[in-house]
Amino acid sequence: MPRTHTRRFPKPIHHDGRDYLTTEQVARFLGVKVATVYAYVSRGRMTSIRIDGVDGSVFAVEEVEAVAAGRPRRAPAGVVERIRTRLTLLQDDRLYYRGHDVVALARDHSFEEVANLLWDTDGQWPSAAVDASTTAVIREAGGPAARGLDLIRLSVDVLGARDTRRHRRDLPTVAATASRVITACVDVLGDGTGQPGTIAERLWPCLTDDPPSPQKIALLDAALVLLADHDLSAGAVAARVAASARGSIYAVLGAGLGAFDGPVHGGATTLARRFLVASLDDPAGAVAEHLYLGAEIPGTGHVVYRHRDPRAEHLVNVLTDADGGDPRVLPALEEIRAQLPEATFVNSDLVLAAVALRYRMRSDAAETIFALARMVGWTAHALEEYDERHLRFRPEGVYTGVRPATR
Repeated sequence: MPRTHTRRFPKPIHHDGRDYLTTEQVARFLGVKVATVYAYVSRGRMTSIRIDGVDGSVFAVEEVEAVAAGRPRRAPAGVVERIRTRLTLLQDDRLYYRGHDVVALARDHSFEEVANLLWDTDGQWPSAAVDASTTAVIREAGGPAARGLDLIRLSVDVLGARDTRRHRRDLPTVAATASRVITACVDVLGDGTGQPGTIAERLWPCLTDDPPSPQKIALLDAALVLLADHDLSAGAVAARVAASARGSIYAVLGAGLGAFDGPVHGGATTLARRFLVASLDDPAGAVAEHLYLGAEIPGTGHVVYRHRDPRAEHLVNVLTDADGGDPRVLPALEEIRAQLPEATFVNSDLVLAAVALRYRMRSDAAETIFALARMVGWTAHALEEYDERHLRFRPEGVYTGVRPATR
C-alpha cells in the first residue's frame, strides 16, 4: 500500500549509489576533493540534504551527473535564481532608480522621463493610443462594475490580441509598446478620446471631477514616479517569470497585473483608503482601537523599510503644498502619523489613499494609479530578463503527496 512520509527529507528508495551519493562518493565521481564538494554547495551549484539512517550529507545522483556533464540543473525547492538587476536599489530606507534618488526624480522629472530612464531609452510617448471602437469593446467586456484595474487588465489583453508584432522583444519595440499600452489604459479609463497632455494630465479627469491645477497634476505625476518600481516585489517577480518564458510584453504586463491584484499588493491601497475614510472624524481613536485589538493598521510599516518610507514622506510634502480638496484629510493623516507607535510609520499605500480621498477620486483610484505606475517597472524588468537565460525560474518542488508503492 502507498505510504505518506512525514519526514522532512525523503528516505531514499535504495541507498546503494543508485539514487543518492555520500559526499565522499561525489568527490570520487567528480574527481575533486571533498572540500570542493562543500564549495559547490556553498555556491549553490549543488544541493546537499540529510536523511534518516545515513550519517552526513547526501546528494541526488541526477544532480551529480548534471554537474559532471556541465548541464544546468533545476534549482532546489524554495530557491530561485539570484536576480541581478541594474534597475532599483533599496538601501538605508532610500530608493534609487538606476542610481538616481527617487525623491529627486519625483521632484524634477515627469513620469514619462522616469519611465524612459528605467527602460534606458529616449523614445517618444504617443499622444493617442486607442480608438473609440476599441475603448467601447473593452468597456463593454468590463461591464458597469469593472474597477479601474479590471479595465487596465482588459486593455492589455485586447491590445495584445490585436498586435501582430506582439512577440518582438527588442528594446525599441518593447518600450514603444509599453508606452502605447499605458497611454491606452488611461484613454480607456477616461472617455476614450485621447486628450493631449502628459499621462498625469490625462489621468486626472479619469479619476475625479475635482478641477485640475498645476499643483495637483504635479502631485499625481510625483505619485506615478515614486511607485514606478520597487525592486523584486511580487508583481516584478511574476513579470520576470513571464519574460523568462519569453512571453510578449503584453504577457509580462498581464502576469504583473495578476500578482498585483490582491489585498497584500495593489489592494493594500484600497484597505488603506477604507481605514482613512473611517478615521476622518476621529483619527486618534481609530489608531487606538486598532492597537487595542491588536490589529494591523492599514498603510503602515513595510517589509523592506525599517524606519521610514521615502516615497510616503515625499508624497506627504507634495500633498501639503497642493491646493484644494477635502480639508479634513491632511490633518487626519498627520494625526494618524503622530499616534503611531514609535517603531512604525506610514507607507505609500496610506499616503496615496490620502491623495485620492482628498481630491474625491473614485474609490479605486489609488489602486489604479499604483497599477499604471508599476507597469513601467514591470517593463523594465522584462527588458532585463529577455537578456538572461530563458526558463531559469524552474525550481524543484518538494513532493509531499502519497509515495508510489515499491517492490
